[in-house]
Amino acid sequence: MIRLDTLQDDFDKALNRLTGWEESMDVTVEQRVRAILEAVRLRGDAAVLEYTRQFDHLDAGALAELSLPAGKLQEALEGLPAADRDALEQAARRIRVYHEKQVAQSWEYTEANGTRLGQRVTPLNRVGIYVPGGKAAYPSSVLMNAIPARVAGVNEIIMVVPAPGGQLNPLVLAAAALAGVDRVFTIGGAQAVAALAYGTESIPAVDKIVGPGNIYVATAKRMVFGRVGIDMIAGPSEILVISDGQTDPDWLAMDLLSQAEHDEDAQSILISWDASCLDRVAAAVEKLLPTLERESIARKAWEQRGALVRVRDAQEACAIADRIAPEHLELSVEDPDALLPKLHNAGAIFMGRYTAEAIGDYVAGPNHVLPTAGSARFSSPLGVYDFQKRSSIIFASPQGADELGRLARRLAEGEGLTAHARSAAYRVRDADGR
Repeated sequence: MIRLDTLQDDFDKALNRLTGWEESMDVTVEQRVRAILEAVRLRGDAAVLEYTRQFDHLDAGALAELSLPAGKLQEALEGLPAADRDALEQAARRIRVYHEKQVAQSWEYTEANGTRLGQRVTPLNRVGIYVPGGKAAYPSSVLMNAIPARVAGVNEIIMVVPAPGGQLNPLVLAAAALAGVDRVFTIGGAQAVAALAYGTESIPAVDKIVGPGNIYVATAKRMVFGRVGIDMIAGPSEILVISDGQTDPDWLAMDLLSQAEHDEDAQSILISWDASCLDRVAAAVEKLLPTLERESIARKAWEQRGALVRVRDAQEACAIADRIAPEHLELSVEDPDALLPKLHNAGAIFMGRYTAEAIGDYVAGPNHVLPTAGSARFSSPLGVYDFQKRSSIIFASPQGADELGRLARRLAEGEGLTAHARSAAYRVRDADGR
């Protein structure tokens, strides 16, 4: 963990070093992924089965054996302990209610000359959702990726989840049942991304791939982008907390550690104009770290990329937060609404002392798939709009064709595009009004 103060001479350089994240492209990983993508593109099911056998130690004679029937998902849901099922169902309901408010509608208007213009909004036909598997279990990821797609009206949702050694987490399968996933294949890695992107004999090609994964999955998604859409290339998890010094330091410390436990590259930053707050939270972090099951991961992340930043006032805190553009931004202050107008760059903003970032990860309702590494300056959380596309609608009446055709002809001639000009001119009336 490092300490920064906006009064220090090299603050800007130090902040840039702290927040700079440029995932180096591992040449070996890139080469391996490229080979996997090409193999699946050329050999389909056979290549997927070979890589699943090699990496997940899961042997199957046909890809159909790695497909889970809908009944298996429902069985997992019904087999959950009552408290787990209730929590999952409530999370799904809240996520659905929130995302239903994002649905875009088609629209149009008619001009005086009869020309009609508009925008037609339609859902993607088929999407693929990647869910990490094995010992890790991310049912929340299933809900956050599949529910917006279903709300958008996507026709078919295909989920891929690796099952090393045949391990399948019932929470993940139950979440798939609740979210309305249509088909599940127990495959993972770059080979699963390739299957979704190119299609195989058993897995149809999708229009978009969403969901988190390891470096092989992220590299594969980057490489197939253009062939299919992707949600984003996510960097390490981030949290930035602005505190006025009045929140319980244990609360703040655990909020910081909640992101540090993700992985060693995660980043946790606390900003305050109260120097004693920074000291109290630093002590609380050291006290609480040994109590975490993932202490070694959280400690490494905190020591390598954690920071305590002292600022002059709330105004400066907001300016620095906007500069960092964090994935998660907590406003742990008495009046968070007073700070909100000063902030423009954040994936999700958590308002007030009682709003822990963790509730946003699971049950609040807004999506937890958020822009990282400063991309909140130009990107947004995953949402229904990511599963809808827009088509422009243009209808020219005879009078509109005449008026607009004259303008288009003039502009096309100016660009030297004769065929464009003549195409527009064919619809222009002559002096007799014909």
